[in-house]
Amino acid sequence: VYFETAATIITLILLGKYFEAKSKGRASTAIKKLLSLGVKQATILVDNQEQKKDIKNIKINDVVLVKPGEKIPLDGEIIEGETSIDESMLTGESIPVDKKTGSLVYGATINNQGAIKVKVTKIGQDTVLAQIIKLVEDAQASKAPIQKLADKVSGIFVPVVITVAILTFVVWFWLIGSSFEISLINAVAVIVIACPCALGLATPTAIMVGSGKGAANGILIKDSQSLEIAHKINAVVFDKTGTLTKGQPAVTDINTASHDLTTSQLMGLACSLEASSEHSLANAFVKYARDNKLQLKATSRIEAIKGKGIKGLVDKQEIYLGNTELLKNLQVEANAVYKVAFEDYASQGKTPIYFVKDQQVMGVVAVADVIREQSKQAVADLQQDIEVYMLTGDHKLTAQAIAKDLGIKNIIAEVLPDQKVTKITELQKQGKIVAFVGDGINDAPALTKADIGIAVGGGTDIAMESGNIVLMNSDPTKVISAINLSKKTFSTIKQNLFFAFIYNIIAIPLAALGFLNPMIAAAAMSLSSVSVVTNSLRIKRAKI
Repeated sequence: VYFETAATIITLILLGKYFEAKSKGRASTAIKKLLSLGVKQATILVDNQEQKKDIKNIKINDVVLVKPGEKIPLDGEIIEGETSIDESMLTGESIPVDKKTGSLVYGATINNQGAIKVKVTKIGQDTVLAQIIKLVEDAQASKAPIQKLADKVSGIFVPVVITVAILTFVVWFWLIGSSFEISLINAVAVIVIACPCALGLATPTAIMVGSGKGAANGILIKDSQSLEIAHKINAVVFDKTGTLTKGQPAVTDINTASHDLTTSQLMGLACSLEASSEHSLANAFVKYARDNKLQLKATSRIEAIKGKGIKGLVDKQEIYLGNTELLKNLQVEANAVYKVAFEDYASQGKTPIYFVKDQQVMGVVAVADVIREQSKQAVADLQQDIEVYMLTGDHKLTAQAIAKDLGIKNIIAEVLPDQKVTKITELQKQGKIVAFVGDGINDAPALTKADIGIAVGGGTDIAMESGNIVLMNSDPTKVISAINLSKKTFSTIKQNLFFAFIYNIIAIPLAALGFLNPMIAAAAMSLSSVSVVTNSLRIKRAKI
C-alpha cells in the first residue's frame, strides 16, 4: 500500500498552493493598497456647522472641511484656505504641491499644513482614485499576447503529458517487463511532475506585479499588451506644448535700458494693461504681477490692434505693447539696444514685445512657453538608444530654437492638430515602433494611432481613454520609467517561461525513466510554481 505516498503528494501540492497563493497575494498588493487609501468619513459644513458624514452620503457641491494631517475625502476645488498637499499616491512624487483657492485637489491625497474648505466636484466611480483602481484592475485582468501563446502551449501540453504517462506505463509494463506497481508509479510521477501551473503563472504574475509597480510610481498601464510592446519602442515623439514645455506662457526676460523707468515700474504698467485685455499673452503678465506682488493700476480705453499688439491708458498714461509692425504703425524707431534684444529673444524661440510710452520704446519684454525642468534630462536619457522627435505647430525657427535648447535633432514643425496622425503614420511606415507623448486631450487621434500612446497629465482625468499608458504627473522622465518598467516586466516573463519549460523538459524524461519518486515529483512541481511567482515579485524591487 502507498498511503504515505498519496498523503505526501497531496500535502506537498497543498503546501505549494499555499505558498503560491501567499506569493500571488503579495503580487496583488497594489490594488489592496489603493483601496485602503480611501477615506470612510468626512467633515462637511452645513450652515457653517461641522458634521461627520459617510463618504457614500456626500453629494456633489457639498463643502468639506479638511484639517492639517487629514486625507482629502473626494475630488474637489479649494474655496477657502492655502496648504501644501502630498500627492505621492497619485504621482509617485514625494514633494508636496502648493495649493490655494481655486486649486483642484484629489481624494486620498494628504493635507499637510493649513485647514481648507473643499467643494466636492466628483464622487464615487468618477474620482481619480476610483479610475486608477479600475485601470490597474483592468490591466491585471487583461492578457498579453505572450500569455495567449503560453495558454495555447498549455492546451497542447496536458494531452501530450497524459499520452507520455500512458506510454511510460506501457513501456515499463509490457516492453521492459516491470511489475504493475513500478509501471504505475512511474506513470503517476510523469503526471505529477508535469503539472502546467508554472506555465500558467509565468505571465499573469509578472503583469500583476509590473502594473502595480507602475501605479505606485504614477504610471498607469491600461492593458498588458502595452506593457509588452513598450520595451520594443525605438522612436518617441513628444508633442511640445504641455509635455516638453509647461504649456503656460511666462515672462522670461525684461530689457529696459531707460533711466526714466525701472523694471518694476515698466512691468507695473505693462501688467496693468495686459490684465485688462484679451491679448493671447495676457496670462503671462498676470502671473508675473501676482508672483512679484505688483500693484495693478487703473486702466481705460483698452484696444487690441490686430496682428500688432494692444494699447490703452494706464494711470492716465498712453501705453503700447506690440511687435515690429506696431512700431511701423506708430512711426516709432527703437534704439539699437532694443532692436538687438528683440531679435535675440526671437532667435531663442521667445515672443518679444516692445513697450512704448510717450512715443518712444522704453523696453522689451520676452514671453515664452517655459521648458520643463526635467525635459532636457528625459531627452538626453532617451537618445542613448531611442530616436526622439519634437512635434509642434510652431514656426520652424521657434521650433529649432527650443529643440536646440533641449538637444533634440529631429523636429517636425508647423504641424496642424489634424496632421499629427499623418506624421506618426509616416514614421511607422519607416519601420519604427512609435510612442507618442501628448497631453491626452487635443492629441487623442495621435495617441490612438501610435504603437503606444502615452498621455501626460497632472493627476486629473487627462483623457484616460486616449493613451495606452497614463502618466499621473507631467514629468517627461516618467516616459523612460514606463519603458524601463516594460523591459523589466517582459524580461521577467521570458525568464518565467524559460524556467517553466526547462523544468518540464528535464523533469518529464527523468520521471518517465523511473528516476523520480512521485513524492519528490510533487515537491519539485510545487517549488516550480513558487519559484516563478517569486521571480515575478523581483519586479517590485527593480529601479525604473
